[in-house]
Amino acid sequence: MTEETKDAEREVEVQGDEEREMDWKAVNEELQGRIAQLEESIASRDRELAAFKDSLAGAVAKYRAAVMTSAPGVPEELLKGETVEEIEASLELAQGIVAKVRQQFESDLAARSVPAGAPPRTPPDLSALPPGEKIAYALARQQT
Repeated sequence: MTEETKDAEREVEVQGDEEREMDWKAVNEELQGRIAQLEESIASRDRELAAFKDSLAGAVAKYRAAVMTSAPGVPEELLKGETVEEIEASLELAQGIVAKVRQQFESDLAARSVPAGAPPRTPPDLSALPPGEKIAYALARQQT
């Protein structure tokens, strides 16, 4: 091989390397563009997700307020939760607690209750009187 053919081969080889490098640069730029698109898409989805979370939190707060309105006997402190399911579960638990306390209170109240008004009048016990006094008592009652 002559010097000229060697130089020509090296030049073809260098040109091939340059073409491959250009191809890699084009692929790299294309991939960088795609990465930027995907990052923007992710950021957009993150914003949408945050908006949905805010909306859900508002809806759950309104649901909690509606539940409190519909169950006035349940203390607000017993109604907890960040989701509708958690609020419903805590409502059931709170209603059970309120029912148990109410039942205990009513049974305590019934045990301590005193009838209203005076007790009914009972006739005097005449069983201890001798027969003569019983007769005198009966005659005295007939005359009045």
